[in-house]
Amino acid sequence: MSEKTLPCADHGEYSMVEHLERQGVSRREFMTACSVMTATMTLPALLRSGGAEAAETAAGKAAAGAAGAGETTAWSSCVVNCGSRCPLKVVVKDGQVIRIEPENTGVDSCGTPHVRACVRGRSMRLRLYSEERLKTPMKRVGARGEGKFERISWDEAFDTIAAALKKTIDQYGNDAIYYQYGSGTYQLVAGRAPNFRLLNLLGGYLDQYGTYSSAQIREAMPYTYGSGGNGSYMTEVANAKLYLSFGNSPLNTRQSGGGKGYEWQCAKDAGGVRTILVDPMYTDSMLGKEDEWVPIRPGTDAALCEGIAYVLITENKVDQAFLDTYCVGYDEKTLPAGAPPKSDYKNYILGHGADKLAKTPAWASQITGVPVSTIVRLAHLIGDTKPLFVSQGYGVQRQANGEQSVRAIAMLPILTGNIGLPGTNTGAREGDVELGAVGLPVGKNSVKAVLPFFLWTDAIARGTEMTAKRDGIRGVDKLKAPIKFMWNYAGNVLANQHSDLNRTDAILRDEKKCEFVLVIENQMTPSARYADILLPDLMAQENFDYAADGYASGTGSFLVALQQAVKPRYEEKSSYEICRGIAKRFGLEEKFTEGRTQEQWVEWCYNETRKKNPELPDFAQFQKQGIAKMYGKGKANIALEGFRKDPVKNKLGTPSGKIEIYSARLAKIAAEWELPPGDVISPLPQYVTTWESHLDAKAAKYPLQLYGLHGHGRTHSTYHNVAWLRELHPDAVLINPVDAEKRKLKTGDAVRVFNDRGTVLLPARVTPRIMPGVVAIPQGAWYKPNGKGVDEGGCINTLTSHRPSPLAKANPQHTNLVDVAKA
Repeated sequence: MSEKTLPCADHGEYSMVEHLERQGVSRREFMTACSVMTATMTLPALLRSGGAEAAETAAGKAAAGAAGAGETTAWSSCVVNCGSRCPLKVVVKDGQVIRIEPENTGVDSCGTPHVRACVRGRSMRLRLYSEERLKTPMKRVGARGEGKFERISWDEAFDTIAAALKKTIDQYGNDAIYYQYGSGTYQLVAGRAPNFRLLNLLGGYLDQYGTYSSAQIREAMPYTYGSGGNGSYMTEVANAKLYLSFGNSPLNTRQSGGGKGYEWQCAKDAGGVRTILVDPMYTDSMLGKEDEWVPIRPGTDAALCEGIAYVLITENKVDQAFLDTYCVGYDEKTLPAGAPPKSDYKNYILGHGADKLAKTPAWASQITGVPVSTIVRLAHLIGDTKPLFVSQGYGVQRQANGEQSVRAIAMLPILTGNIGLPGTNTGAREGDVELGAVGLPVGKNSVKAVLPFFLWTDAIARGTEMTAKRDGIRGVDKLKAPIKFMWNYAGNVLANQHSDLNRTDAILRDEKKCEFVLVIENQMTPSARYADILLPDLMAQENFDYAADGYASGTGSFLVALQQAVKPRYEEKSSYEICRGIAKRFGLEEKFTEGRTQEQWVEWCYNETRKKNPELPDFAQFQKQGIAKMYGKGKANIALEGFRKDPVKNKLGTPSGKIEIYSARLAKIAAEWELPPGDVISPLPQYVTTWESHLDAKAAKYPLQLYGLHGHGRTHSTYHNVAWLRELHPDAVLINPVDAEKRKLKTGDAVRVFNDRGTVLLPARVTPRIMPGVVAIPQGAWYKPNGKGVDEGGCINTLTSHRPSPLAKANPQHTNLVDVAKA
């Protein structure tokens, strides 16, 4: 444990040891409690035992001295983008948050669980009172990116922003205003919505499509299934005999007490399903809970699926009746009109297609690193076991060939007919119940152009050169103007979560390109350092709003009242009030507010939600109870169930109405789009060797494949500045003992991870939990460049490539070659 000073509730400082001594807690007691609490958040099965309460009791000693008379409790939520939005009970004394308690309504069971926040949400008090909290409006006084600011008034801030907006609109048009991708807060009134509402009142803005999380899978799946939605619910795993999942670690990425990780553990316990997880790393979702771990080289999942398909086809283990009835393009007789001869999937796999290459297990093994015997055994299991539930996490698709991998994985349930039946899935990520909560209305965006989210730096540097067929621009043939005004709210994409950060830094620093950067944030993040005007937002515990369950909550729907537990300590304002102040400068305040306060909008939005969900309590009762849970809202536990029952009445959204193994739409795109050498878009799902794969010539110089992992101590980059979480979940580069021995490295050694884009400094963690030839860094660490291309903060995006994937034009942030050496 470090002896460094930490902020306490009243903004004083003292060492952690002094803090423990004040509360009568020994160092050993505290670290033991933290370890147990971390384990309970990692392993949802333990949440159903008394272990979690015991851990909370021990760890809660630190706040025990403040307990007693004068305490009040308010409801809030962890509204950052892990996808769960876990409820929090905020305990306040003398105007200060003294501790965060978990939600505990209902019964603690797999039926109606407590939606318990993980260690991140429970550390919220340390974010609320962090040294990096923004307190007042500020303007830049140094070079952009240098992080030098001076305090200004709100009036000066609003006047400056309004003047910059007017100048941009007059000189370049609204197309030059870009709303930056950001997902740092998900509350329904005073979150992102006021920003959209204001910009639309001003005539619109350049918007983006896709997300850093899921762009490739959401772009590719509609070409197979007609929609980019999620698959069957996680609860359906209980009805399967075999659960096969690729790059999916729900106990890391969906670790809340009532979310998908919890439901996965419940489903496994209920059904005893055989579980096989395919991943380059032995994740925390495994740890003995799986039946088999199949290590695989990053970016080669499609090749593994093709090797399996070869066995299924040659040993007659495919469901031919299903393929004939429900699918297009499996064999020549179901190819669409106009498709070339032998361009079907079966001929491609058997080596009778254009490439004349049979996709045998031996061929797949050379690419994937998975032994031939394992590939054959997996094929037999897949072909002989029903029901089969196949899924994938989002990590697989964040590759240079991610769109191909997504569709290739979907071929396993398609080939075996495990679609639309109990215990089956489409090969997509497991689905969620959609409650449809209503947020602040945002109006209509009058700007037609829409940018792929990942190409915003290109739109600054070469905006008017960007076209629909070369860069994926939508709504127009080409952009009218480069980005001149950057509006960044609640996001750390500007200088942390984007790729090739040294290149990004150079683009942002050039004030002749992007002329104005507005950042609205509650912490001094790396992105905030690039602001021209920097405004302090409220945190949820200081706000009045409401929040809904997210995309990681599985079948559990809920709403949480965000009650103002404490008042802002300085000059922070909510995003609603910030946007109202800017609207006033344009004479649009009345149109912006429609005569309602923020509190009145919260009640209006809740009541609109209640119209769609009449079982909800009235607003007054909702505020009194703080949380409203609704289970059993989902109407489609099994993906494509209706299509399987009646494919004529319940056609899919594809042109044929069927599952399109061969996509004529993709064939057309492949023929018309301008693609750089090495990029492939194909009508069939197929493995594609990409740049910076292990087969790239550059591997001679940089022999290790690098990808990012989601750790327990951050949600993307949120919570990075919580010292206790950094102590419990320190950043390190994971490296296999085989690779470490070659470099004479041991755990704890300071190392350089480097390629042509930059260098990251980190300690090494030598572990057999990652396969040889691969290294991994927890994503989300805060970028801290030293001016020489070296990042001392350990941010993986210093090393990731900015070259987009072919179809979605999305982030290939797991396709990187590096080397590692002692620092």
